[in-house]
Amino acid sequence: MIRENVDLQALNTFGLKALARYFCRVDSEARLSQALDFAREHKLPLLLMGGGSNLLLRENFPGLVMQVALRGITHTLQDERSVRVHAASGENWHDFVQHCLSQGWYGLENLALIPGSVGAAPIQNIGAYGVEAGDLIECVDVVDIRTGERQTLNHEQCAFGYRDSVFKHSLRGRKLILGVTFRLWRTPQPNLRYAVLAQALSDKGAGPQEIFDAVCAIRRSKLPDPAVLGNAGSFFKNPVLSAEHYARLQQTNPDIPGFPSDAGGPVKVPAAWLIEKAGWKGRSHGGAAVYEKQALVLVNRDHASARDVVELAQQIMTSVQQQFGVALEPEVQWVPPFEPPFL
Repeated sequence: MIRENVDLQALNTFGLKALARYFCRVDSEARLSQALDFAREHKLPLLLMGGGSNLLLRENFPGLVMQVALRGITHTLQDERSVRVHAASGENWHDFVQHCLSQGWYGLENLALIPGSVGAAPIQNIGAYGVEAGDLIECVDVVDIRTGERQTLNHEQCAFGYRDSVFKHSLRGRKLILGVTFRLWRTPQPNLRYAVLAQALSDKGAGPQEIFDAVCAIRRSKLPDPAVLGNAGSFFKNPVLSAEHYARLQQTNPDIPGFPSDAGGPVKVPAAWLIEKAGWKGRSHGGAAVYEKQALVLVNRDHASARDVVELAQQIMTSVQQQFGVALEPEVQWVPPFEPPFL
């Protein structure tokens, strides 16, 4: 079950070369328990992988890489309006969204075609086109990595924020996600607050299937397929600025887009706009490049090394900081963890 010196290149969507000292794929809770025992016994650092879609492997991993492949979807009807749907952490996210749509369980359509597994959704609080997974998550089943004790965390305990959750902070490295329970709708609740999506559906219906299809079409037109061009999706978070900072930027950049949370409150600015305005769209460094159709995505253009990607990312962060006074934060998980560049 546990193998040594395993090549991880095919297991991360960036397609970066890295070796795991030990590797195992767990598809049952019994195997999961055995793998955790092995890591504890040998005092190994642990790296949890799902689809490998949100990882930047900067070097070989000296411990145990565990690919979580737990499967299963169950549901219980709540009432006339809603349904509780539980999915194991190893379920493919996009396949899960499709399954829910086919069953008449609505709410996840805007999150179609996001790469990765169900277990990654609460960690990152994945979001797109006006919807975040945390909006629909009722609870998360976890196991304590050190003790093996199971626990269910409710919505409040997950502390969801913008691309953020408790799993990235106090519970990072302490809990492993076994499954996620969502509260979905039995009648359509279309969310068209995102302007690009509303525009795409302006001459069509706005039912769940139409939203799903439109989201897939938009994503395919803007984002590269990792099977063709290695990438980890959106590389940076959209920065959230104070209203005062945003107003100062508007004085010299009147075309800067911004999305205020409320009147006079923080303003979210597209990182892609900042990166493109700073002149990075389409540029490359070594084998890594900024995708020419979407500046938020870094790609493995030509046998990139992790060093190529890291240096390109750091150059972009430094450039945006110097030009706009905005500190970009990676959305992708760096292994070892991200450290802010010296500016």
